[in-house]
Amino acid sequence: MRSTCRWRLPVTTSAVIGWDLGGAHLKAARLSGSGRIDRVVQRPCPLWQGMSHFFTALDAALEAMGSAPRHAVTMTGEMVDLFRTRGEGVATLVAAMRERLPGGELLFFAGRDGWLDPSVATQSPSRVASANWMASAALVADRLDEGLLVDIGSTTTDLVPVSGGAVHAMGYDDASRLVAGELVYTGVVRTPLMAVAERAPFQGQSIPLVAEYFATTADIHRILGTLPEEADQHPAADGGPKTIEASARRLARMIGRDLESAPIDQWRELAQSLVAAQRRRIDVGCGAVIVRSGLPPESPLVAAGVGRFLVPGLAAAAGRRVVDFGSLIPAEPEVRSLIADCAPAAAVAWLAARQSA
Repeated sequence: MRSTCRWRLPVTTSAVIGWDLGGAHLKAARLSGSGRIDRVVQRPCPLWQGMSHFFTALDAALEAMGSAPRHAVTMTGEMVDLFRTRGEGVATLVAAMRERLPGGELLFFAGRDGWLDPSVATQSPSRVASANWMASAALVADRLDEGLLVDIGSTTTDLVPVSGGAVHAMGYDDASRLVAGELVYTGVVRTPLMAVAERAPFQGQSIPLVAEYFATTADIHRILGTLPEEADQHPAADGGPKTIEASARRLARMIGRDLESAPIDQWRELAQSLVAAQRRRIDVGCGAVIVRSGLPPESPLVAAGVGRFLVPGLAAAAGRRVVDFGSLIPAEPEVRSLIADCAPAAAVAWLAARQSA
């Protein structure tokens, strides 16, 4: 197996901004004219609450990114329940990008079908919808011969096998990827704890978790000190502070208790048990995809997303090494970590530049 990086992008003469239009966050990455990622930004974007939130996030990102003659776009935001159908969502987001970027070249990532101009993207929404995972995986396939992309985000986890320098996913859209186990609906910020486990151990008992939106995975990872502060950009479940104490109070509600009913160490143990349950779910998914795709033991796990701090543990359990997604693209040192946080945005910028080189 060859796993060395292949820097094949020639020096470019114009910048490209890559966009990942999500339902909860908007992400952007700028590939400079010298072929290096030099700016990355993520903005909260509660798209389900209305397009005004999208334009607020987009305008802030445009100000941070600066100008560029070319823009490459991928998305998952079309699936939010603001839109009646995903096709309506794609059309609305395409129109919004055209409105804000009237002068530059605007391309939409269509996975296996390459790049589409805005009119074709609107006419063929299924080719554009939720294709951002494919952009990240295509970049991994360009850089490594073999590996498993493990992108653990705020809400979901993507598990995508790469073999022979090509993406070998069974699914493509969300429905088929869920069936294939390549899209796992668990993340380190927004997932309600009632979706992580049905029961959890506490003070020697197995206690059912209440089916209420009292706490999220951001709370348990914050209690354990593993959640990057910048990863949690939305209000807490109760709208309260984002401190260890406040997170423990929200966690206590999940088993029908008050924070004061037990010492903080016991809430930390409860958080650890729930993180272990979440990790097991991802671990089972990784194992199934690895076995099905026949990845050899020496192939790495490629860690991406704000929850990639979980990947070293997954890799150790599987006896595999870890490659950070941010190491796969030429970049300024100060943005490498952000590249891994915003992998699809960086990927479409890179792939669009490759396509035109």
